[in-house]
Amino acid sequence: MNDLFQTDNTQGSAIPLAARMRPQSLDEFFGQEHLIGQGKPLRCAIEQGRLHSMILWGPPGTGKTTLANLMAQQANAKVEELSAVLSGVKDIRTTVEYARTNLTQGIPTIVFVDEVHRFNKSQQDAFLPHVESGLFTFIGATTENPSFAINNALLSRARVYVLKVLQSIAIEKIIQFALQNKTRGLGGKLTFPLELQHQLAEFADGDARTALNLLEIIAELALDGIVTAELMQATLSNGIRRFDKGGEDFYNQISALHKAIRGSSPDAALYWFARMIDGGCDPLYIARRVVRIASEDIGNADPRALQIALNAWETQERLGSPEGELAIAQAIVYMAVAAKSNAVYTAYHKALQAAKKYGSLAVPSHLRNAPTQLMKQLGYGKNYRYAHDEIEAYAAGENYFPIEIPKQQFYQPTDRGLERKIKEKLMHLHELDQKPR
Repeated sequence: MNDLFQTDNTQGSAIPLAARMRPQSLDEFFGQEHLIGQGKPLRCAIEQGRLHSMILWGPPGTGKTTLANLMAQQANAKVEELSAVLSGVKDIRTTVEYARTNLTQGIPTIVFVDEVHRFNKSQQDAFLPHVESGLFTFIGATTENPSFAINNALLSRARVYVLKVLQSIAIEKIIQFALQNKTRGLGGKLTFPLELQHQLAEFADGDARTALNLLEIIAELALDGIVTAELMQATLSNGIRRFDKGGEDFYNQISALHKAIRGSSPDAALYWFARMIDGGCDPLYIARRVVRIASEDIGNADPRALQIALNAWETQERLGSPEGELAIAQAIVYMAVAAKSNAVYTAYHKALQAAKKYGSLAVPSHLRNAPTQLMKQLGYGKNYRYAHDEIEAYAAGENYFPIEIPKQQFYQPTDRGLERKIKEKLMHLHELDQKPR
């Protein structure tokens, strides 16, 4: 059994501060008031020792492991911890036998699986019969959206609790508790001005573990136990914001950037762009998404947006950072304030649906090319009307669809930007189609 509450001081300072300061009661747990505030269901369950299977979903350092162990402590249960990164089916079988042994002794077992989203389907399914039988209580911790990362069968047997990024005020409380605690913390031996504590809390970016790890480093480096602004700057100078490339937060931020551009908010769009760059996102990834946005949300309302987006992408490739990022920022601002239209995007998907619906229809003979004599004899290109020879360079009434399907109107321009002119022209051409030939 792995006892995550072990604070045996025989190892002295070899135990990291973050491990020593892991909360041993709800009174030492700061943040997540929406889950463990007074009267909240999860707090009541923990206080009353009522076990139930659950998925704890949230960013690193928000207290997922701690909550699992607080529940075990209150219920007098034993904890068997598995890491989905290191464990396999064999480890799961061993854990099942461990739980059976505990059951014969009347001791409940909690199986805590860290990073449960990394288990494949068969590994996750291995827990199902034992969760259903009540052999053990299953608690999984994940940083990924359970809807996508956890099997539906397992998800239906567990409650999902969402842990939020810790606010700076909660991080400051954690720092102050570690500074003052005499048995597991620093015991009041460090002089740490409040404004510098606030700076550390902000820098931790919602991760309590990061804050405590940095606090331990600062304590080791502080001369005569005094924390100075210079020491803080030296310690925090190489850090960047939380950014899980390819994870839930990654897609949430790119979604926010896209929606800010679509919603014509250049300031919010720049903010999300800056957040992603500050977090270490590849600028070329953002550049590619910006090109997509130019076609999807602006289209022919302002065709210059696509060229500007492509130019920004090329600039980033040629110049790299940080010069290229300014070009991407310019493209983002331009598209945020540009006229918007998703008419091309909508038309394209309607055309795809029609192509799938009608199948592989033959190209009408008059639209086929006839580079050889045989093709001409077969009627390829016969009766084709060359538009440039027609009035207004338009073959009024001509049909360019397969003869088996009626004419379709996928593209419906808006009244915004250049599409207003395009709409007027298409209406005029439609009127020409209606005139007798």
